[in-house]
Amino acid sequence: MELANQHLLISIKEIIISARKRVFRMANTALLETYWEIGKLIVEDEQQGNAKAEYGKGILKNLATQLTLEFGSGFDERNLNNMRAFYKAFPIWYAMRTKLSWTHYRLICRLDNEHKRNYYLNESIAGNWNSRELQRQINSLAYERVVKHIPTSNESSPNLSIENLIKDPYVFEFLGLKTDEKNSEFSIETSILNHLQKFLLEFGKGFAFVARQQHIVTDTSDFYIDLVFYNYILKCFVIIELKTEAMTHQDIGQLDMYVRMYDDLKRNEGDNPTIGLLLCSEKDEAIVKYSVLNDKNNLFSSKYMLYLPKEEALKQLLEEDRLRFELDASLKK
Repeated sequence: MELANQHLLISIKEIIISARKRVFRMANTALLETYWEIGKLIVEDEQQGNAKAEYGKGILKNLATQLTLEFGSGFDERNLNNMRAFYKAFPIWYAMRTKLSWTHYRLICRLDNEHKRNYYLNESIAGNWNSRELQRQINSLAYERVVKHIPTSNESSPNLSIENLIKDPYVFEFLGLKTDEKNSEFSIETSILNHLQKFLLEFGKGFAFVARQQHIVTDTSDFYIDLVFYNYILKCFVIIELKTEAMTHQDIGQLDMYVRMYDDLKRNEGDNPTIGLLLCSEKDEAIVKYSVLNDKNNLFSSKYMLYLPKEEALKQLLEEDRLRFELDASLKK
């Protein structure tokens, strides 16, 4: 009898939870549509001759006062400006993704171009990011750190490659490791596994953990690969070698050997060729330029940082990398 009651309880709880989810989705959709329509009216009013500097200071302020008196919080001047930005960023209602909340859209609307907004929009949905995770990705310039962006916002594009998924540099501030002490590869690996969910968030979509220190046996030797992941979007294994020092040509040669071994000994029928990623504390661009990293499309290197730098410092680092890449590309022509 007790077992039957337990089954009844579970069934009723599932119905209640499902109903609450439906109510939340309906309420969220109604809220987004309401804010979008308000933003539309504000923008249209601006376009009728009120789009002057005093608009935001005068009309919106008075409008916010009246709406707040009648409808309560949620309609202050700042939020009305958010609604205005919301409509301007997404002027077509069917382009909206109601899987996201108003907080998601409020953060995304502040971004300065459509490609960037679409990136965070798609990644938030694909990765099921909450608003705090989205804010962290924006603050850490995740979009700017992606090695190469596909030319379309369609995430199922056939042009998708590992270059559209990996970043340079990676930011691992969530590992909680001290930056003023020398960390061993073992301690970094351990911290990654202890914070695997956050690591996968930073690493990118489609990655699943496979193994740590995976043992590879050949006829003559034993080898251990630091970290192995599988990307179900690209349908391939991705092996990672961690280095706590600046990269060397020996590191690259080791990674190349591991990739070849993995393809020969571990890769399954139907899998695409294995990809190797060298994660190092410092990159040597000369080694990158004159090694197999510059020739092969399945070997990559990225710098990792154990702290989240200030936004301006990170922007400067990315700009230096961009200029260096463009210079190298021009020299190849």
